[in-house]
Amino acid sequence: MSKITIGRQFCGPPNSGNGGYVCGVLAKGHEGPVTAVIRAPAPLDVELDLRARDGASVLTGAEGAVIGQGGPATQDLPEPPVVPTLAEARAAMAGYIGHSQRVHPICFTCGNERGEGDGLRVFPGQLAGAETGVMACTWTPHAAFADAEGTVASEVVWAALDCPGFFAWVEREGRHGALLGTMTGEVLTSPRAGEEYVVLAWPIAREGRKETAGVALIDGEGRVLARGHQVWITMAPRVPTAAPVGETVSA
Repeated sequence: MSKITIGRQFCGPPNSGNGGYVCGVLAKGHEGPVTAVIRAPAPLDVELDLRARDGASVLTGAEGAVIGQGGPATQDLPEPPVVPTLAEARAAMAGYIGHSQRVHPICFTCGNERGEGDGLRVFPGQLAGAETGVMACTWTPHAAFADAEGTVASEVVWAALDCPGFFAWVEREGRHGALLGTMTGEVLTSPRAGEEYVVLAWPIAREGRKETAGVALIDGEGRVLARGHQVWITMAPRVPTAAPVGETVSA
């Protein structure tokens, strides 16, 4: 068993860990594709336990409550439907919804209020000429997320692929409320700091409250460096509360 702390820098929502980053932590030490399941929000700046159990990595918090678990993949990984060029991905970034709306501005992955070297600044937009929901952008990893040789940490790669899958469904359906439940991923070749890559995401299917998406990291030569399959759980719509007589309730 080891002790780990997810620092506030790696938040998704303001008070819990970025889902892709947490999944990447759960994937470390496993060979090949890994399926990571998030059971509860990961608290920030709190010492957590990470232990091996039955071939899986289990992250627990206070009183042994399970936060997440990662082990050998239980889901096949999808192939990218298209392979954009760097120029096409750069052009798609202009359509990132966060440029015109306040959407998760402090998220480690997609927050546009995070500076270089503090957040990843992954800003996916609709890819021109592709089906609705196929999102792309470029990402140039900062040296702050790499080792002395320039190799980017695997959990940071998982984080970079997190939010684009969410935005694929935002673009497809216009819905904002969803949480990452499961991510199956594999880093085939580690990216390097200072080099520009394509991040691609696309919607796959919806079943009830589950929305599945594919994600990939692609280099300038069109080679897939990392890929993933995500399951997003849509949040139930809010039920309006009763208003006092004479007042109205807005949805």
